[in-house]
Amino acid sequence: MNWLWLVSYFFGGIFLTNAIPHFVAGTMGRPLQSPFAKPPGKGLSSSTVNVLWGFSNGVVGYLLIAHVGVFDPRATSHILAFGLGVLLISIFSARHFGQFHGGNTASRT
Repeated sequence: MNWLWLVSYFFGGIFLTNAIPHFVAGTMGRPLQSPFAKPPGKGLSSSTVNVLWGFSNGVVGYLLIAHVGVFDPRATSHILAFGLGVLLISIFSARHFGQFHGGNTASRT
């Protein structure tokens, strides 16, 4: 097994997980922070921008998982690399975007 495959699966998990909130918010017609907002990552982007951003993240994630190496969902190392990417981007997103949407109650005093 090639270690670069594991790196690809890690980033595939990141991209696929990042696709979810953007695509869902966009299809619900809601604005959400994106890299294209002003300021990037803090301002809101339109629902259309979020659908496009979410879709493109999904495509990149799919390509990293399905077209790099031979992803085997029964291989522990493949799932761990993918899952670690999912977990890390999820924690980062919860902490970063929680400050804009009331999700960081522990940081309020």
